[in-house]
Amino acid sequence: MVIPLGKQVPDEHHPTVSLRHGVVWGADGISLADTRTATRDLLARAGHPPEAQVSQDAQLVVSELVTNALRHAPGPGGLLLEVLPGAPARLRITVHDTSPRTPRLRVPDPRRVGGHGMHLLTRLCDRLETGHRADGKHVTAEIHLPHTDPRLPEPGPRVD
Repeated sequence: MVIPLGKQVPDEHHPTVSLRHGVVWGADGISLADTRTATRDLLARAGHPPEAQVSQDAQLVVSELVTNALRHAPGPGGLLLEVLPGAPARLRITVHDTSPRTPRLRVPDPRRVGGHGMHLLTRLCDRLETGHRADGKHVTAEIHLPHTDPRLPEPGPRVD
């Protein structure tokens, strides 16, 4: 089951957050396609079109973090996406799960299937940290967003 937490602009609890999107899931999990779509849509609203490298990188990071939560933690979880203004603006991605285990870098082995996600995350993210909670942990990643010119029109459909 997915329960939208809503989208607020601005949020009275986080006055520095200009855009946010959150979902929680139960034992049935969540669709990875839906998490990538939410990421793509939020960044598009912030002026970063889907074809931009930062949008594609962010979708990959979200997919990796949520996949790890679904694979390694039983029960409920959550995803919170926040576009934080500033210099530089950032996308903060936080995934909550019920596992107390901290993600770790594994020794690279090109013959192994799996175990490469943390290497990918450390290359794509400007910040990556794990915090512990009474019911598990949260993993937070931040990606710097390139400057967008607010005078430019909203991106329209792509014509090839």
